Amino acid sequence: MRKDPGVSGDAQRIEQLGWMISLKILDDKDKEIEILNDKYVSPMPKKLQWRAWAADDEGITGDELKNFIDSDLIPRLKNLDVSSGNKRALIIREIFDGTNNYMKNGTIIRQVLNELNQIDFNNLEDRHVFGDIYETILRDLQSAGNYGEFYTPRALTEFITEMINPRLGEKVLDPACGTGGFLTSAIENIRKQDVKGVEDLKTLEKTIHGMEFKPLPFMLCVTNLILHDIEVPNVDYTDSLNREYTSIGQKDRVDVILANPPFGASVTDGAETNFPQNFRTTESADLFLMLMVRYLKDGGRAGIVLPDGSLTGEGVKQRIRQHFLENCNLHTIVRLPNSVFQPYASVATNLLFFEKGKPTKEIWYWEHKLPEGVKAYSKTKPIQKSEFDGLKKWWKKRKENEQAWKVSIDAIAANSYNLDIKNPHTPDEKHVYTSAELVTMLHESFRKSDGLLQQLRKELENG
Repeated sequence: MRKDPGVSGDAQRIEQLGWMISLKILDDKDKEIEILNDKYVSPMPKKLQWRAWAADDEGITGDELKNFIDSDLIPRLKNLDVSSGNKRALIIREIFDGTNNYMKNGTIIRQVLNELNQIDFNNLEDRHVFGDIYETILRDLQSAGNYGEFYTPRALTEFITEMINPRLGEKVLDPACGTGGFLTSAIENIRKQDVKGVEDLKTLEKTIHGMEFKPLPFMLCVTNLILHDIEVPNVDYTDSLNREYTSIGQKDRVDVILANPPFGASVTDGAETNFPQNFRTTESADLFLMLMVRYLKDGGRAGIVLPDGSLTGEGVKQRIRQHFLENCNLHTIVRLPNSVFQPYASVATNLLFFEKGKPTKEIWYWEHKLPEGVKAYSKTKPIQKSEFDGLKKWWKKRKENEQAWKVSIDAIAANSYNLDIKNPHTPDEKHVYTSAELVTMLHESFRKSDGLLQQLRKELENG
C-alpha cells in the first residue's frame, strides 16, 4: 500500500486499510449469521458485498476495480437505505460517511484485497492473531497527524478498567470513545468474569455504549468491537457535547464510565451553550467532566484521564471542579509522567477514579514514576501494565509513602479547589513548591495539628 502514489502518510494508510477490513469482517459475520439463520438477509446489497467483488483473488483488478470502488461501492454505501431501522445498515452507512479511497493503483488495491482474503474472521485463531495486528494499527495513530488523541495506551485502558471492574448487566459508557480501547477493555473484563453463554453475550452487547464524532476513529472503533465478537456495536456517530445537558435524564444514566476525553482542543461551535450558564467553557476536557458526572447514576463509578489543566484554574474551571467534588467522591488521582501520551510529551495527565452520589472528603494521590533507567516513554517503549503492580497492591491497603499522599477536602476547598497537588515527599532540591501547594500543605498541617490537640485535650480530661 505504501507504494501507491495516492496514499500519503499513516492517517490515510490507516483509513484505507480500515474500511477494507471493515467490509471483510462484516461479510464474514454475515456468512456466520446466514448459517445460523436461514431467513437472515444482509443489509448490504449483494453487488457491494465483499464476496461479490473482492473475495476472488483472480477477480477484477486495475482500473476496473478502482472505478468500481470510486463510482459505485463507496457512493452507494454512503447512501445505504436505513429506512427499515436496521442497526447494522446504519452502522455501515455511518462508517462510510467520511470514508475515502486514496489508492490510485487498482493493481495494488487487488494485492491488498488478496492479503485480507487470507484471514477468516470466523476462525478464532485467525481473529486473535489479527486482533494483535489491529492493535498495532491503532497504536500507529499516535504518530498519524492529529489522530493521536483517539488512542489510549492499552496498559492504561486495562489498568483503569480493572480498578473500576464493570460487570455483566452494568451499563458502560465512553462518551469520547476514539478507537474503542476502553470499550474493548470493558468487554474483555466482563467476558472473563461473567459471560457463560449466548444470552450473556447478548446482554453484554446491549450494555456497552460509545460515542464518537470523527469518521476515522468511529470506523476503527466499530471494527474493533466486531473483532471482539460484538455483532452490532452500540456506537453512536455523534458529538456527545452537542446534546442539551439537562435533557440527559434517568433513562440515560449509566453504572460505569471509562474515558479519555480529548483535551487541549476547543469544542465545536456553540457546543458550550448546551451547558448551564455557570459552567460554559470552550475547553473540551472540562465540559466532558461535567457531562460524565451528569451521565453517571448515583452509586455509579468512573475511571477517566484528564490533563493537569483541568485540575487547576480559576473562574468557570474552579466552579466545575467544585461541582464535581460536591457531587462525587473523587477518591484517587494517579499522576502520570508527561511522556505517556506520545507524541504529546509536554501534556501532563492524570487518572481520576470517582463515584457519584457522595461528596469528596479526602483524596489519595499516587505518583506514577518512570521505570528505573527510563527517561521517557516513547512509541517503541510505551508504558507497560506491569508498572501498575505496586499501585494495585497499595490500592486496598492505603498508607502514605514516597509515592502516595492524602489531602483533605478542607485543604482543597481553602485553595480554590485546586487539585494539582505535587508529591510532598519529593526532596526539596528536586521540586520547588508553588504558593498554592504551600498553602495546601500548610492547611493540611494545621488540620492534623488541630486533630492531635483535640486528642491530647480528651486524654487530659479523661486522665
